Amino acid sequence: MCVLITGAAGFIGSHLVERLLARGERVIGIDNFDPFYSPEEKWQNLAAALRHPAFRLIEADCAELDELERALGDSHVDVVVHLAAKAGVRPSIQDPLGYVRANLLGTQAMLELARRRGVGRFVFASSSSVYGNNEKVPFSEDDPVEHPISPYAATKRAGELLCHTYHHLYGMSVLCLRFFTVYGPRQRPDLAIRKFATLMLEGRPIPFYGDGTSERDYTWIDDVLEGVLAAIDRTASTAAPEYEIINLGESKTTSLSRLVELIADSLGTTPTLERLPMQPGDVRRTYADVSKARRLLAYQPTTPVEVGIPRFSAWLRSRGSPPSTLGTQTRHSPRTVDARGATRAHAPTASNAPPGPA
Repeated sequence: MCVLITGAAGFIGSHLVERLLARGERVIGIDNFDPFYSPEEKWQNLAAALRHPAFRLIEADCAELDELERALGDSHVDVVVHLAAKAGVRPSIQDPLGYVRANLLGTQAMLELARRRGVGRFVFASSSSVYGNNEKVPFSEDDPVEHPISPYAATKRAGELLCHTYHHLYGMSVLCLRFFTVYGPRQRPDLAIRKFATLMLEGRPIPFYGDGTSERDYTWIDDVLEGVLAAIDRTASTAAPEYEIINLGESKTTSLSRLVELIADSLGTTPTLERLPMQPGDVRRTYADVSKARRLLAYQPTTPVEVGIPRFSAWLRSRGSPPSTLGTQTRHSPRTVDARGATRAHAPTASNAPPGPA
């Protein structure tokens, strides 16, 4: 089986690449190394995969359909896993047009790529952000999601609707996976757990929004990967094409105050808090009902934050000084990298807001 993964150099994407290669699949990864955070760090994420003969990397923009077609050539693809997106609630408020281009046009382009190539299996990375400030907990896939409170959330919900359209029109099997605050090794540096831990190690204050009672359903990376792998397999196993939206979370909430306490304890530090008001676009809580994931994917999350946070802190300490989190907005011609380190350049196209990895 050949799996095409977008956002392959990102946090979740790079782990998924390695898991698929380990079980004997061929993988084509697509990433444009968007400078939302260090491109160097993303290349490090793929260091092992780039040495594997069954992995091929295409450095290109998901929203540029024609250049992707040229880069793929006559490559056969069995299933598309679309993880690439501009991520983050607060940044989306500052750059809504960039998020629309990356997350809507990028998703539309990947669905169209699948249709043109006769790929009938598609897995889409959505987000718990679509639930907004849902009062009912835990959040169920059947809950109404017509009131997103950030451009990021709106683009993720719109992506789910585009996926349904392609399922309806072209008979694709599509699973939309709503991720709930995934963390673990290689987590993006802007996300709370890594950001807080890094600041604590540097002896700097951490931004503490609100009164500490906001809650998140933190999900360990390996638990999420099991769900994604099961979703990939399910798209090939059903008798008829299906469209499903499925929550992937830990189904347990942790308050902001408790999270800071767990990180500080695991690092042996005493945190200094910079108390700030709640930010526009932030939700009060996330909490996944995973009964559907258990039923359809045999999903069984096993890593509570009390176990995951110390594991994450050990990883962060082991990696030493990280590369700069600041990238350079450079648009290269798309290129392909294989296990031998060879590169092939493709025709360049202009792009001012390429989507980053998921």
